[in-house]
Amino acid sequence: MKQRLRQLFAPLLKPLESGKVGPNYKASHRTVLNVVGVLFLVLATVSATALVFTGKAGALIPVVVFLGIGGVCVVVGTLGSDVAVSKMWGNR
Repeated sequence: MKQRLRQLFAPLLKPLESGKVGPNYKASHRTVLNVVGVLFLVLATVSATALVFTGKAGALIPVVVFLGIGGVCVVVGTLGSDVAVSKMWGNR
C-alpha cells in the first residue's frame, strides 16, 4: 500500500528525495513534521467551518493555504525518505 501511495505522490516526493541526508537530521524530525502537518489540517478544518458560517469568499484563502501546507507535511512525513524529511527541515 505504501508503494502505491508513493507512486501517487511521486511528483511531490521526487524533488525532495534527491541528494543526501543533512548533517543535523534526527528521527524525531519526522514525528514533528507529522504533528505540524496535522495541526495545519486542523487549522484548515477550523477555517473551512468559519467559511461555511460567514459565507465570505475571502475565507477560502486560509483553507487552501493551510490544507496545502498540512497535506505536504503529512505526505512527506509519512511517505517520504529521510532525505525528503531532511530537506523539509533544511540542510543546515
